[in-house]
Amino acid sequence: MREWLRRHTRCSHRAADLAQDTFCRVLESDPEPVRDPRSYLSTVARRILIDDIRHREIERAYLAVHAARMGDADHLTPERIAQAAQLLGAVLRLLETLPEKARHAFMMVRFDGLRYADAGRQLGISERMVKRHVAKVYAHCYALAYPD
Repeated sequence: MREWLRRHTRCSHRAADLAQDTFCRVLESDPEPVRDPRSYLSTVARRILIDDIRHREIERAYLAVHAARMGDADHLTPERIAQAAQLLGAVLRLLETLPEKARHAFMMVRFDGLRYADAGRQLGISERMVKRHVAKVYAHCYALAYPD
């Protein structure tokens, strides 16, 4: 079956993943006896392959629409990846230098998705103070990203 999947996918790694998915699906199915195990296995593998193809087509269409909307902004190059990694490292270093409450307020609002009032309650400060802390961190991040 793996060879059959490899011929259809033209990728041994993808074929191995689909074969594993096939066996997992068979193991998760009802434990009733199968008359023709080879045919049953082929049918399950074919359905998983079809699902995989559909998923990849949807993903390609989404990426095409996204690329059309964003222009060349989403084109990743090794240089852009390195720049992003450097910027992320700098932001992490910046967060480490901030006062504890400002750092926690920013992380609660930005990363945890809390509202300002909820973050304020957890930190024991006012909503207004949380907004000030978050604005301060944004200003520092902006200054770091755009030093000019």
